[in-house]
Amino acid sequence: MRLTPERSEHEPRSAGPKLAWLNTVPAAEAEEVLLRCCGSRRWAARVAAHRPYPDHEALLAASDEACYDLTFADLAEALAEETAHHPLSDQPGTPAAHMALRAAHAAYESRFGHAFLVCLDGYAAEERMDQALASVRVRLGNEVEREWDVTADELRALTRARLTHLLRS
Repeated sequence: MRLTPERSEHEPRSAGPKLAWLNTVPAAEAEEVLLRCCGSRRWAARVAAHRPYPDHEALLAASDEACYDLTFADLAEALAEETAHHPLSDQPGTPAAHMALRAAHAAYESRFGHAFLVCLDGYAAEERMDQALASVRVRLGNEVEREWDVTADELRALTRARLTHLLRS
């Protein structure tokens, strides 16, 4: 991060036009937009209810807190939305890699009964397919309870990334 004399890394970013918009739209509209970031209606309602946010970091902190408070049913709801609206198939890779990923997803869903989530932020586009395959293979060895915890952490990370993208788009 480049620092300027006017701002240290510990000072909050300004609200920006997207956050200002999110802070002022009716709650129902905010919830619908937030549902694109996390498919739990309870999460979206909670994040919308705590507006206005002074800056991006405050929104992310509220999102994290709401994610940590998701019940099993809330997480299941969000996972169902992931399956319906956020396929991993848009990653670059060979047909063989896509076939391997589909097979790994099927094995994962058979074992755990829900969609496989992994946050691939920080990886270059050409690394994402390999990272997803490696992650699903490792996580297939998890116990069910441990995997729910890992999945909740991945959902939180994905939600943060989507909120950040939403505010920048």
